[in-house]
Amino acid sequence: MIDVAVSGAAGRMGATVCAAVEGAEDMALTGRADPHLGVAIQDVLGDADVVVDFSTPDTALENARLCLEAGVHCVTGTTGVDYSELAGVGDANLFFAPNFAIGAVLMMEAAKLVAKHMPEVEIIELHHDRKLDAPSGTAKRTAELIREAGGNVHEPIHSVRLPGLVAHQEVVFGGEGQTLSIRHDSIARESFMPGVLLAVRRVGSLTTSPVVGLEHLL
Repeated sequence: MIDVAVSGAAGRMGATVCAAVEGAEDMALTGRADPHLGVAIQDVLGDADVVVDFSTPDTALENARLCLEAGVHCVTGTTGVDYSELAGVGDANLFFAPNFAIGAVLMMEAAKLVAKHMPEVEIIELHHDRKLDAPSGTAKRTAELIREAGGNVHEPIHSVRLPGLVAHQEVVFGGEGQTLSIRHDSIARESFMPGVLLAVRRVGSLTTSPVVGLEHLL
């Protein structure tokens, strides 16, 4: 059994992660950390093998640092943070994914392929109105991968924030006399849970840290 604590447990993503961990046969939920619950992340580290963090950009980096220094692996989906400065910290592993939906990862992988042949591209990302960062971490990661593949991502990346949305992204490629659009839609937060649970199972066996991107685990 993998003992898992969740940071940001009172949030919508955190609560969904808690339910997913409780429903996994090979995991046990050992702690819920959140300021709204009056529980600090330090209070749950002693019983956890892995902490899953879906907190806020202003706390996520320190949360990850505390995990690593305590020898607890950390899986984080909190975007708007540069985790690279945690390389070499502690004896545990850090895994970050800007998007844990399998379909979103496949969208990014497909965009890399298309960029080699249709390099001109625009990115439109749409999220719920409570999302703190814009552009989203998924959009930034998509742009990075497309540029590495030789594509030309037009700026700015278009960010839409509206109630009723969850997480959506469209990548539009333009060529002579044609366009090609790749779109992914998460219509419920449960779409992220298979990726989160995969990361929980795999983070302990990583040979380098931090690792960025769910594609490295598929």
